[in-house]
Amino acid sequence: MSLWTGLLLLLLTILVMEIVAYVSHRWVMHGFLWSLHKSHHEPRHGLFEKNDWFAVMGAVPSIIMILLGTLPGFWDGWLYIGLGTTAYGAIYFGFHDIIVHRRIETGYVPRSAYMKRIVQAHRLHHAVASKHGTVSFGFIWAPPVRELLAELESNRSAVLRTNDSQLARAD
Repeated sequence: MSLWTGLLLLLLTILVMEIVAYVSHRWVMHGFLWSLHKSHHEPRHGLFEKNDWFAVMGAVPSIIMILLGTLPGFWDGWLYIGLGTTAYGAIYFGFHDIIVHRRIETGYVPRSAYMKRIVQAHRLHHAVASKHGTVSFGFIWAPPVRELLAELESNRSAVLRTNDSQLARAD
């Protein structure tokens, strides 16, 4: 495989990883593995939180793909896919853990419209403490903030209607 083909595969992997991250964040983290992700929606005590296990879960396949891509007899493309997933993890760590949640203080202040939107979108995601009713599940792409605000309000109204109907049935 040529270097240019490999780099293209790496970039494509980064883009695909945003889709994978969205799906896993929305339906896995806010679904059956909420028990791990819930720690991320609560105040952190100490350096780590249960949610950090997702980084380990993402690193293992990356390491395996990089290893396979360097072994004779395996497709070279695995190396670039593994590097792409690793690059996405590094981008995620930079955006999410350093810029948004400031787990490492840098003094960086977002100034571009894109960076402001990413930070605001993730803050809106955390406006809901439960696994239901939140918005913005992507990490390097987010819909416009006004759309997220409208969706958040719609979700809150739906929760209120559901709670009211449950109370009415209990009477």
